[in-house]
Amino acid sequence: MALVSLKNVGFEYPGGFKAVESVSIDIERGENVAILGQNGAGKTTTVKLCNRLLCPTEGDVFVSGKNTRHYTTAQISRIVGYVFQNPDDQIFHSSIESEVEFGPRMMKLSEEEIRERVNDALTISGLVREREENPYNLPLSVRKFITIASIIAMNTDVIILDEPTAGQDLAGNGRLQNIISTLLERGKTMITISHDMEFVAENFSRVIVMAERRVVIDGKPEDVFWDFKALEKARLMQPHVSRICRRLGIADHLIRLDDAVKAIMKHAAWPKK
Repeated sequence: MALVSLKNVGFEYPGGFKAVESVSIDIERGENVAILGQNGAGKTTTVKLCNRLLCPTEGDVFVSGKNTRHYTTAQISRIVGYVFQNPDDQIFHSSIESEVEFGPRMMKLSEEEIRERVNDALTISGLVREREENPYNLPLSVRKFITIASIIAMNTDVIILDEPTAGQDLAGNGRLQNIISTLLERGKTMITISHDMEFVAENFSRVIVMAERRVVIDGKPEDVFWDFKALEKARLMQPHVSRICRRLGIADHLIRLDDAVKAIMKHAAWPKK
């Protein structure tokens, strides 16, 4: 069985609003998956079902073979870590170090292992020098890395990032790219919600697009970003690279900048009729 498996899942909030309908997704260990869609498509509800922040009203969710209906959020959160879109919903300590060590300490790990996990998480997240700083003395973009470090320190098999690029500049996106790459090398399973088509195109091997509470398309980014029917249904745009290539008449399903530059250089060298 897949590490994370949603089987015909639906979720209805109190009051009757149906946020997710008939969603089936299997995510294997070590996969790097992006979930795209407009606000209201069902993305955040879907990932909250994956770590038992929500329990499905229809269907079943399995994590590491466990049906989440029969486990608490605390139990599932040791397997699936969730980084909220707004870090202020997650931070409640007066220093970065105490924030990052909270999870391991709640797991009743030894002091030595807590130190090792905290140091490792701060190093990966680029926060070693700020470890004694109050999180709220730092900008929102940096506070996002604090919450990421907190989940890294939990050493969960799955890490969910909800809109990590929001509010980040180019350097911040590069930092995120390094974090994701490092965690994948360690065998972690990454699930990321994003509105940043360029970031997704450059960094993910699988893309799931949602619209109207359902999965519209699930596949390789090279296929997804050139499926115009699916993109139209989800009201999403191609990455800028793909749009430029289309305007130039280069229809090779290109989505990454390096590949596009090579194709454009080759295109420019073509003999003109």
